Amino acid sequence: MMTSIRHLHLNPLKRQPLLKDQPAPDEDGPKLPVKKIHTNPQGSEGNEDASIYFIGTATTVIEWQGLRILTDPNFLHAGDHVHLGPGVTAQRKTDPAVDLRELPAIDCILLSHYHEDHFDRLVEDSLNRSFDIITTPHAKTCLAGGSKADPFRRVHDLGFFESMMLHVDRKDTPPLHAGGHGKAPVVKVTGMPGKHVPPGPLAAANDLLKAVPPTNGWLLELGYSSTAATGRDGNGNGNGNGDIINVGYRVYISGDTLFVNELKGIPKWLKNEKVDLMLAHLGGTTIPGPALPLVMVTMDAKQGVKLMRLINPGVTIPIHYDDYSVFLSPLADFKEKVEEEGWDDRVVYLDRGEEYRFKVRGN
Repeated sequence: MMTSIRHLHLNPLKRQPLLKDQPAPDEDGPKLPVKKIHTNPQGSEGNEDASIYFIGTATTVIEWQGLRILTDPNFLHAGDHVHLGPGVTAQRKTDPAVDLRELPAIDCILLSHYHEDHFDRLVEDSLNRSFDIITTPHAKTCLAGGSKADPFRRVHDLGFFESMMLHVDRKDTPPLHAGGHGKAPVVKVTGMPGKHVPPGPLAAANDLLKAVPPTNGWLLELGYSSTAATGRDGNGNGNGNGDIINVGYRVYISGDTLFVNELKGIPKWLKNEKVDLMLAHLGGTTIPGPALPLVMVTMDAKQGVKLMRLINPGVTIPIHYDDYSVFLSPLADFKEKVEEEGWDDRVVYLDRGEEYRFKVRGN
């Protein structure tokens, strides 16, 4: 069934403060400390204009055209613990590349699901309640529901294959007057299928107990819409009811999912359009933990390679693989599987504090 695309206008020159006790940022703020820059292992022309910065676990900053998206914010340190369900805790084993207060100005948060290793208590307690968060319907209920004493007020939920268009509003957005035919940068965010619990009796039990929350993957389509499509007038104002005219780059983020049949609907939905980059949540997360691995709830190395075969991205970056004590499948296992497939030139390995840069076509 077709669903209408919702729209969200984000102005990098008029950002909301990320944290409760911060004033509205009047500039970009601190720069991210980049330890190393990576580009496409198959070759680079040196004209990259977008980037992904790896902070740790599933936390990244995606930046393009002045827009910054923060994914799954988790800023706990080594030794800190998170609650992952009834009787299940995990200890963080690593430190994030930067702390929460060291981030540059951010425009919105993309939250795959409401779990403490993706949205920790420090983050939840500290965030500005008017900050834009795009997430699952379940997480919206948790963050903005009536049971919250201090609910979030700008939470946008997307189900599977539902989309929201992020419009980058800036002073230089091309006007329509004087025969202008400029292009405005937009990012289309679409919820992708994912299952955090294997199908069968365990899934049925989880539906009843609600121990493990529902999760989304995401597809980010970076591109340009014409000024006519964005509905802008000569002053750069408008309702933004257009769609992407030209997609210049696609990023698929798997989210915390297993390799389940529902993922096979993604290539069908894409209709053979190319995914340029995949961020794969790996680690083989086990509950209650590696010492007693009763159930796996995220992809291990073998499933990660199966996902590469299915999505066939130009480049894959593994994340979410060694930050917590519940991870059973180390990155070395994934590297071994990748080498067996002969895909070394299609994978980039980022350490915390490293950045991958890429080029969005069409500009």
